[in-house]
Amino acid sequence: MRIRRALCGSAVALSVCVGTVAAAPAPHGAGAVHAAEDGLDTAELRSAMDGLHRAGMPGVFGEVRDHGRVWRGASGVADVRTGRPVRPDMRHRVGSVTKTFTAAAVMQQVERGRIRLDAPVGDYLPDLVPGERGRRITVRMLLNHTSGLPDFIPYAFPSIQGFPSLPEVSAESLDENRYRRFRPAELIALGLQAPPTGEPGGSVGVYSNTNYLLLGQLLERVTGTTAEQYITRNVIRAAGLRHTGFPSGAHVEGPHSRMYEGLWGVLNPPRDYSVYNMSWVTTGAGLVSTMEDLNRFYALLLDGRIVGRQSLEEMQRTIPVHHLDGSMIEYGLGLQKVQVPGCGVFWGHGGTVWGAGTMTLTRDDGQRQMSVAINLMRWAAPGEEESHPIDRALSALHGKALCGDAADAG
Repeated sequence: MRIRRALCGSAVALSVCVGTVAAAPAPHGAGAVHAAEDGLDTAELRSAMDGLHRAGMPGVFGEVRDHGRVWRGASGVADVRTGRPVRPDMRHRVGSVTKTFTAAAVMQQVERGRIRLDAPVGDYLPDLVPGERGRRITVRMLLNHTSGLPDFIPYAFPSIQGFPSLPEVSAESLDENRYRRFRPAELIALGLQAPPTGEPGGSVGVYSNTNYLLLGQLLERVTGTTAEQYITRNVIRAAGLRHTGFPSGAHVEGPHSRMYEGLWGVLNPPRDYSVYNMSWVTTGAGLVSTMEDLNRFYALLLDGRIVGRQSLEEMQRTIPVHHLDGSMIEYGLGLQKVQVPGCGVFWGHGGTVWGAGTMTLTRDDGQRQMSVAINLMRWAAPGEEESHPIDRALSALHGKALCGDAADAG
């Protein structure tokens, strides 16, 4: 079962698997019905994680919830040199999952009347998006990627410009920028200077991190504090998330895995990028979290307890969007919609940064959730993903986590 094509080996140590099952409160408004034992088959989930590790993933960990029951598991290693095992409660760079947090913060300001979804972004940020673009691009277009603004990343990391074209890829700029602190304005300027991906407000969007850096600057203008501070106070703390936050520097605080980047086969063996200054993505992909926190956040969000029901309906109005990996996704305002045949409709987001990948999805009834983290990215050369053992094993794990026994039926 393929959720979306991975952006993302090498032989690693023998599998280490830790699993727990615990009772958990059902989402607000859900009935007190508990899943049958086969609704959360812990043996199958452990086996799927072990299979992903055997396929070449150094470490994988996650949390699956079903009708109030919770399973947390891990397989593999957090450090390929020492053999230190991964644990289910480790903190992780969750990449573009951050976009849902940023979108929720923006919608809170919409509810307060400080931001209008269909107002031109130039009304708020005339210095960052001047002229005709500022008049034509709305806040909604930033949120659902229909602004026509291209992604800045290929221009901020020039040696990987044109990725994922393997012959032009180099790790040189990744290493040069490990400790660099980017300013949002300089990254936004790179996106605005590049050729547009389309006209503002088109029926099909093009995924762009430039949009979410602009939303961070919008939050700062209307709240009088940094976007990171606002999101921390009004989204993260309000949701009761204890292990989620924006790093202040290049290091991840607390227990975490090393994060290995293969750069489409260029780095062999893959290189650890767990120490990295995330100022190059901030409100687009800068958060650190745990899989438990992510499941809690999405359960509350989709139950109307982070933003109101009307705001949630706006967030769930989707359009087709071209993702950076070449796939087409259904995207709303910071939320991705995934329809899994035989299992239902799920909402959430995927995320990747150098060396770290995350997928978090919650079924629309709130009764089934999956958050899974991996510590190796871009393990296969372009065109090899569909046949690579890691891709097949990751797809199998996602299927088991989302659908249980239904995954075996296709």
